[in-house]
Amino acid sequence: MPKNKITDLRNHLFETIEMLKDKEIDLDTAKAICDVSQVIINSAKVEVQFLKELGTNKHSGFIQLEEKNN
Repeated sequence: MPKNKITDLRNHLFETIEMLKDKEIDLDTAKAICDVSQVIINSAKVEVQFLKELGTNKHSGFIQLEEKNN
């Protein structure tokens, strides 16, 4: 199971916003974090498209699917 998930990415991005507001990091560092995050998001989009083309409802570990209790 992958260590980092979409929720971790969101947390890091919100932390980056907070640090930027508190002047704990500079704008260039915040932009670099956002750029890398966008690459990760684009990668996840490709992964979702791939799974859709395969016709599967499995998850990759990065984007978690909640299991329904029926």
